[in-house]
Amino acid sequence: MHAVENFIHDMAVIMLVAGMVTVIFNRLKQPVVLGYIVAGIIIGPYTPPFGLIEDEQTVHILSELGVIFLLFTLGLEFSIKKLAKVGATAFAAALAEIVLMIWVGYQIGTYFGWKKMDAIFLGAMLAVSSTTIIIKALNDLGMKNEKFAQIVFGILIVEDVLAIGMIALLSGVATSGSVDSGDIASTVGMLVLFMVVSLVVGLLIVPRLLHYVAKFKSNEMLLVTVLGIVFGFCLLVMKMHYSVALGAFLIGAIMAESREIHLIERLTESVKDMFSAIFFVAIGLMFNPNVLAQYWLPIIVITIAVVIGKLISCGLGTFICGHGGRTSMRVGMGLAQIGEFSFIIAALGVSLKVTSDFLYPLVVAVSAVTTLLTPYLIRAADPISAKAVAMAPKRIASIFAMYSGWLESIQPQGDKAALRSIINRILMQVAVNLAVVIAIFLSDTFFDVQIRQWISPWVQDAQNQKAIIWGAALLISMPFLIATYRKLQVLSMLLAEVSVKPEFAGDYTTQVRRLISELIPVLSIMAIMFMIFVLSASILPPLNLLVFVCVGAVGLSWLMWSKFVKLHSRLQIALMETLQEQPDDKH
Repeated sequence: MHAVENFIHDMAVIMLVAGMVTVIFNRLKQPVVLGYIVAGIIIGPYTPPFGLIEDEQTVHILSELGVIFLLFTLGLEFSIKKLAKVGATAFAAALAEIVLMIWVGYQIGTYFGWKKMDAIFLGAMLAVSSTTIIIKALNDLGMKNEKFAQIVFGILIVEDVLAIGMIALLSGVATSGSVDSGDIASTVGMLVLFMVVSLVVGLLIVPRLLHYVAKFKSNEMLLVTVLGIVFGFCLLVMKMHYSVALGAFLIGAIMAESREIHLIERLTESVKDMFSAIFFVAIGLMFNPNVLAQYWLPIIVITIAVVIGKLISCGLGTFICGHGGRTSMRVGMGLAQIGEFSFIIAALGVSLKVTSDFLYPLVVAVSAVTTLLTPYLIRAADPISAKAVAMAPKRIASIFAMYSGWLESIQPQGDKAALRSIINRILMQVAVNLAVVIAIFLSDTFFDVQIRQWISPWVQDAQNQKAIIWGAALLISMPFLIATYRKLQVLSMLLAEVSVKPEFAGDYTTQVRRLISELIPVLSIMAIMFMIFVLSASILPPLNLLVFVCVGAVGLSWLMWSKFVKLHSRLQIALMETLQEQPDDKH
């Protein structure tokens, strides 16, 4: 009973103080996120005369729910269609920003003599801008629909995806205590594979399940189903030894393609607001004001580095992709802050006990300052860019103009653009099919012990068990392998048609084109099977059984080729319908 009383006491204090402080911040036209952090500082243990929280551990457990709902909401705002449309600008700017800011953060940490892990985590904290704060600032300034704002949203989408990858990598680095290029490559590969398979399988199942539940016209039933899927998927991700933030973001991105997306956003908004408030209040609880006095110089240096570094990286990345100086300046200024992902990464360092105590409040202070500067920086972008243009020498201005003209001239037009679009689409379909195949064999490898226990009453011999497990994986993979082979056939015919010209091949044009179109798919499938053998080495049966299984699979494919093709076509159509049903009006 005493524990329940402490819990009610803490919730009452958090909500009352947070409510009063955010009202004040709203009147001052400041982001409510800062209000929550200030509320946490007020009720925290470092603010005299005494702390108002009885059980901080419970509050931090609740704040983990805040992380789940915060990342889930970011996932709901994510759009696969929008990501495909933003093009090179968002990828170039986001990648340049993350690489530069990680390097800058690491160099700052090293310069001040901090631990290596502190420097690594600091770089990661500075790498990602705040989606929440930027959207709020652009809304308040009435700039949400302008051209630069759409570029900013595209960059934020890419940033969110890369940030999720960073969190997974940082967990591995913190656990191992070292940065090994081989381990990083393996981690990134497995992470990308997991994300692709989760999205493909999730898009085939989850939107249809939600649509079925929504037919009952019960908001309560839909909300409970959504929350069940969210927590169930997060549990699966944790069992796979990935961050819960990854699971929350992925399931949000999957649900974002559901026809019920707007209803889901409305139903989960209040739950998200409550737990997100607790998350930001918990950040304030860990803030020690004494750190400001002790680390005032690093805070100033890091704040300047965030503003200048993001202005240069995002602005330059935008300009390189062909946008004007004014738009590039606006993009760079708009992204010059850190926010929720920085807090999540900081909390990860604390939970893994690999970062120093001063780093968390230091980053909170930098976030607060850059958040306050954001609307002023966005407003200042136009006059600064105008002054820069006026002061720029004519020769430099002419070089920039020539660069923009050159970019336009190298863009493929007409038939070339259409051909490139077709090739890119085929390669994407091949990549998705391969990801599913690899995931099937890796899943069999991962659950090998459990599957063996399940089939052991019927099959005693270990080698026969391997043959059954590996053969089952191959059978399940057949529709995707056949689809891959057919896509490669189409791709090879296109490449043969384009690359082999009659003026060079002469009378042998037809034969050479046929050879290329037949050789590429066969060699590709051989390479794919070799990769499967390597990845599934632990469950690979002996050679005699392996040959038997492969011959059986080939014979089965020959007999059921059309059925496998129809099955894959249905899955592909269902996936495309899911992506096309929901109008893309987010942001």
